[in-house]
Amino acid sequence: MAKPIYFLLGAIPVIAALLLAVPLITKNEIPTSAANSFDKLEIEYTKHQLKKISNGIAERTGSQKTEILLIENDGEIKYTLTEKGYPQPDIKSKINEKKLNKIKALIKETGFIAIEPNSISVLENVTDYQKSSVKITLNGRVNQIHWPESSATSDFIPPIITMVESELDKIMSEISE
Repeated sequence: MAKPIYFLLGAIPVIAALLLAVPLITKNEIPTSAANSFDKLEIEYTKHQLKKISNGIAERTGSQKTEILLIENDGEIKYTLTEKGYPQPDIKSKINEKKLNKIKALIKETGFIAIEPNSISVLENVTDYQKSSVKITLNGRVNQIHWPESSATSDFIPPIITMVESELDKIMSEISE
């Protein structure tokens, strides 16, 4: 009779631990509680559509299209587009606090600001590709990273870079429509 009681008493902490651990393990989002109102974040995200041009003797890389997204700490956005050398009028907008806090949390919680700014090389035979860069200033600390699209390099692009790129691309596409 004593053995089932011990079994029951031993199962209580296991059940409590499972009730606490399962939501934390299955949650796939970064908690926005990581961002607080004291954080100062500025983001400059740039995308270049590049093309290698060869005139027989020399080869140069030219930009066909450049998009720049500036996000200020207060959520103010400025979007600049230059296509075939001609700048388009700037678009100004504002993102909501929830989206801004999501980006802040993503950058803080993942250690994005600590990524080494080494350059990711482009393959020799690639002629048309997209190159992106992001300059993040978080609480006075600055980090700038440049990378080409994954099909234009054999180097490893860390998943956190593609996560931040994806979030910024969503904002860029929303404002440019």
